[in-house]
Amino acid sequence: MTVLVLGGAGYIGSHTVYALIEKGEDVVIVDNLETGHIEAVHPKARFYKGDIRDRAFIDSVFEKEKIDAVIHFAANSLVGESMVNPLKYYDNNLCGTKVLLESMIAHDIKKIVFSSTAATYGEPERVPIVETDRTEPTNTYGETKLSMEKMFKWTDRAHGLKYVSLRYFNACGAHESGEIGEAHTTETHLIPLILQVPLHQREAINIFGTDYNTKDGTCIRDYIHVTDLAQAHILAVKYLMEGNDSNIFNLGNGVGFTVKEVIETARKVTGDPIKAVECERRAGDPAQLIASSEKARKVLGWNPEHADLEEIIASAWKWHKTHPHGYAK
Repeated sequence: MTVLVLGGAGYIGSHTVYALIEKGEDVVIVDNLETGHIEAVHPKARFYKGDIRDRAFIDSVFEKEKIDAVIHFAANSLVGESMVNPLKYYDNNLCGTKVLLESMIAHDIKKIVFSSTAATYGEPERVPIVETDRTEPTNTYGETKLSMEKMFKWTDRAHGLKYVSLRYFNACGAHESGEIGEAHTTETHLIPLILQVPLHQREAINIFGTDYNTKDGTCIRDYIHVTDLAQAHILAVKYLMEGNDSNIFNLGNGVGFTVKEVIETARKVTGDPIKAVECERRAGDPAQLIASSEKARKVLGWNPEHADLEEIIASAWKWHKTHPHGYAK
């Protein structure tokens, strides 16, 4: 089976490529390297540098390669940036997906797995969140991802293009080999930010809000190891290849950890005192986001193997310690 991974040089995309190749699949990568890294591209994958908004480019890839299924990670994904530059997100995330779908229809490619987000839910009505809960995004990023899901729905209705949308929570950790990991120019994720303290790249980690209605007053999030996310994308491709209908799944561990618990675990893993500074709440931060993954477990047969927070942080630390500046030499 030949799988096209869009955004395959990015964080979750590169881990999914590694997992596909470990399973013996043939992999083609498309990435414009805006946020991806050429160093993260698996040597056994065929790589094309280009942008999915470029119809001639994406057509040329489908003409050269016999693609069975597409996994779509190619999107801008910084919540803060999406609020100050919303049109960038509409252009890349929505226009890019529109061009991609036009090309897929023209080349009769009818299966796509989409990297969506828990940000489609907005402020949750209940915890854990289930797939049928209302979707009211509180930021542009979540809004564009939800709009992409709706684009897939109506394209399926009109053209029979089957999709699986995977809504996930806080991706974290790194490949067990230590070869690839998380490397963002603008880092916004909690675990890498915490690990910058023992790496002497920041003096302290900020805790935004200590007065939430949680066990220690700090926000609760569901952290999921990137390798487990990669496996879910592969299971979703298998689900579509077996002729199943379009579907939406949450991916999470179903267990939440507070910001203080994450910091304390990082102290244990790194042996560093990691200074923390308590700050005011940030606007738009829900008190807790935890996913119910029952549906993914039952339907896809997905079973996260790296749910232990200490294991997750240890894998991230292994990567960041050996790559303190990401892929930069």
